[in-house]
Amino acid sequence: MARGFESKDVEFQQAEAERQKTFGRALTADERERENRRKTIQLALTRARADRDLARSEAHRRMLDQAVAALEADLQQIS
Repeated sequence: MARGFESKDVEFQQAEAERQKTFGRALTADERERENRRKTIQLALTRARADRDLARSEAHRRMLDQAVAALEADLQQIS
């Protein structure tokens, strides 16, 4: 026999409550924004470092060094 929508909804709510317990407290909007910004900077930093390692011209390498330094400063400021 098919289960009704109510029992599925109750099951979903219970699963959500359990999932939230597993992950800890919910982040505030500011905390989520800071975490997203930190992850974005880390990704950009990884990309800039990889590009710097592959750079062939000295001018390009210097530009990427400056970008890496700026991203590291931004990351330090957020943390």
